[in-house]
Amino acid sequence: MQAAMAKMMEFTQPGELHEVLGRFVGEWDTVTRFTMGGATSPGAKGSATTTWLHPGRWIQTSWTSPMMGMKIDGTSLMGYDNFKKSFVATTVSTMDTAMNHTEGDLNRDGSVLLLYGTIDEYLDGQHDKMSKTVYRFVDEDKILMEVHDFTIGEENTQVVEVEFTRKGS
Repeated sequence: MQAAMAKMMEFTQPGELHEVLGRFVGEWDTVTRFTMGGATSPGAKGSATTTWLHPGRWIQTSWTSPMMGMKIDGTSLMGYDNFKKSFVATTVSTMDTAMNHTEGDLNRDGSVLLLYGTIDEYLDGQHDKMSKTVYRFVDEDKILMEVHDFTIGEENTQVVEVEFTRKGS
């Protein structure tokens, strides 16, 4: 029984990697750029707020940004799964009816979080396209997020970039 309890504690209690989630907590100004066909859109200004959904375990980010003249609102949940030994995230928005799920890990020095998953592309009718979401921790007050569509090829796969700058910095 003690061995089972010890194993349960190993997989159910927040640890060092959960502390990485704290980097996201705060109020952010955002600039979002989309790349399609080699052309990148001008930056659209928005905002994001990240809070602890369950302190030390899960974060929730609520964001808003204009896209092609429409206001887009979204919510993301992210945590670290001790059993899978990876970060997991789910995102939904008013832009579409899809729920996107990604999973991944930090690079060796902890400066980049790489999450892999799939996206559906209703514009070209493709389901479950392989994608990568990258969070680059520039410093305490700046995070760059990129979304890459692997079906484009091996180069120039970035389709979205969001620059997060902590408000008041």
